[in-house]
Amino acid sequence: MSAQGDCEFLVKRARELVPGDLWAAKAWLITARSLYPADFNIQYEMYTIERNAERTASAGRLLYDMFVNFPDQPAVWREISVITSALRSDSQDKQTQFLRGLFETLPGRVQCEMLLKATEQCFNTLERAEMLLLLLRRFPETVVQHGVGLGETLLDAESIEDQECPVNCFRKLFVCDVLPLIINNPDVRLPASLLYKYLNKAAEFYINYVTRSTQTESQYQGSQDSSDIMSPSKRSSQKYVIDGLTEKSSQVTDPWEKLFKILSVVGMRCEWQMDKGRRSFGDILHRMKDLCRYISNFDSDAHIKYKNQVVYSTMLVFFKNAFQYVSNIQPSLFQGPNAPNQTPLVLLEDVTNIYGDTDIDRNKHIHKKRKLAEGREKTMQSSDDEDPSGKARSRHITVNKADLANSIEVLESFKLARESWELLCSLESLDKEFTRICLAWKTDSWLWLRIFLTDMIIYQGQYKKAISSLHHLAALQGSHSPQQITGQGSLENQRALIQLATCHFALGEYRQTCEKVLDLMCCISLPIQEGGRVQEEQPKVKSKFRKGSDLKLWPCTSRAIMPYCLHLLLACFKLRAFTDSRDDMALGHVVVLLQHEWPRGENLFLKAINKICQQGNFQYENFFNYVTNIDMLEEFAYLRTQEGGKIHLELLPNQAMLIKTSSPPMGLLQQEFIPVLQPSIQTADRHHTVTRGITKGVKEDFRLAMERQVSRCGENLMVVLHRFCINEKILLLQTLA
Repeated sequence: MSAQGDCEFLVKRARELVPGDLWAAKAWLITARSLYPADFNIQYEMYTIERNAERTASAGRLLYDMFVNFPDQPAVWREISVITSALRSDSQDKQTQFLRGLFETLPGRVQCEMLLKATEQCFNTLERAEMLLLLLRRFPETVVQHGVGLGETLLDAESIEDQECPVNCFRKLFVCDVLPLIINNPDVRLPASLLYKYLNKAAEFYINYVTRSTQTESQYQGSQDSSDIMSPSKRSSQKYVIDGLTEKSSQVTDPWEKLFKILSVVGMRCEWQMDKGRRSFGDILHRMKDLCRYISNFDSDAHIKYKNQVVYSTMLVFFKNAFQYVSNIQPSLFQGPNAPNQTPLVLLEDVTNIYGDTDIDRNKHIHKKRKLAEGREKTMQSSDDEDPSGKARSRHITVNKADLANSIEVLESFKLARESWELLCSLESLDKEFTRICLAWKTDSWLWLRIFLTDMIIYQGQYKKAISSLHHLAALQGSHSPQQITGQGSLENQRALIQLATCHFALGEYRQTCEKVLDLMCCISLPIQEGGRVQEEQPKVKSKFRKGSDLKLWPCTSRAIMPYCLHLLLACFKLRAFTDSRDDMALGHVVVLLQHEWPRGENLFLKAINKICQQGNFQYENFFNYVTNIDMLEEFAYLRTQEGGKIHLELLPNQAMLIKTSSPPMGLLQQEFIPVLQPSIQTADRHHTVTRGITKGVKEDFRLAMERQVSRCGENLMVVLHRFCINEKILLLQTLA
């Protein structure tokens, strides 16, 4: 029998003994190894027995012997491949843990050599990178030789694979795993240009990772508790999987923290003017402003160095705070459909002072003051008396604490982001570099950033530019995935319409304001409340600042937006109604709109009554369709009496035509109003009466119509006003033509 045959016999005999007598099998193999020490099959069989028995130490020694003595055997590399896969795996099962333990028993030198050779066996770029990453993490001394090469390989693979999104497997491995090893190793010397390139790649990845929209996350799962929502940095708890990576490898914890850490390390390597210790975003921005004051005094090389410091430091402060702001005012953009419900907010011009600067005690009605000249001669200041530019003074943003619990932090983020943007645009060299980066990153396609920029432009009072920005925003919404959530699309549409309306109003373009408001009214779905008054539930924030200079973060919901729309409409028609020329239609619209938030607008209503008295007559045929306020009804009823001045009122449809022709018999008029019952007066709010002499010498049709109107005083006012906006859209627009 030949030596080969002897070896095969001994191995076969040992295998037969394994199930019944393991020690006898081992004895056969030990004998065989001593007889034929150069035979691979004998040693591999010994290793197999120890591995199957999960004896870590002995299996490790045998693997080491095979790796040293039989480095070219395919079976050895298959075994090494299984072990390195276990090292890269997220699994915690028993077999995987055993294989990791087996690897740990090997001498460090052998581990390093084994990982290097295993890397050479990999032909898949991603697998090769993960294998080399194992080596770099376990043996930091190898970073000098292999770190930069691995980083460049990953960036090249990203280009070759034509990855459109920066959040991909190659960029993730480079930014999160390889780059920290490179830049934190003092023995790796890198030119400044390469450091800036790597910082740029890292910033683009982290910002896109944090701000990724739910509409692009097809593998998004799970939800967060409310505390996580308020902290965008905790979005890493979401189960988000990057294509090509495992779920665990896809997660990035504290992305902003990691990005600013990279900024700090790169800054030290590039010899920036750095401050020791951790600084707030406000401190960083203040430092960059100081640096900008004398940046032009440096020579060419120093100017480039400090220009990059200002651009990257300020840019990251800008993106961080802009995202912080948007994620709080429109959280649904980032959190997905399963996130807890949080009210979205929209930045608008504050028009709450539309009734004038006199606060009305809601519990104290001032009705009947109009008979005193002093009570109704007070002039009203219109909302356009203030300069709408907002550039010459600091503007204040108010927000209801109930709508935004962390309002102080959010408004501070808005301020820091705005100041960062202004600094980046303050010098041509900074603006040019920042623009170049934004073009490369395609920031024009970032919906969240466009929302911030629009709000910033509104804050600056550049309303024409804001209107253009809003049209850009609409185009971005249209280009989003068809899987876009319907509710989100509706929200974006409402946000754009109300901001367009507020911009047109600030520009004095009242017809366009009205047009956008009425378009928005068609989108609003009212919560119908039995006998309730919806306007009592809108947010009330008293402004301490000059009228016209304030902005407000307003809840972007139908319930809250409709009162704001009514304010805008009132502001538009008020300016038309109280000019020297007569405009009964505009004045009538004002009366209808003043019912909202009654009695806040009572002074303005008394001014309207005063103008009607001066005119001696008033025509508004929609009066009985939409005026249901008992105090207003009483005032108009009083106008018809001798004491009220016997004002000629044409408030019924076709009344003017009836007056011009011969008056019809009284009986016919009575038949026309047969459905109106006199006892209905008793159902009116606050038990008012509209008699006040109206029955003496006043036409029967007016009296019956007024009685019928009193019976409607319990109707939901917001439903009435909503119907007014929808049904009279053409008439309202014609009035402002």
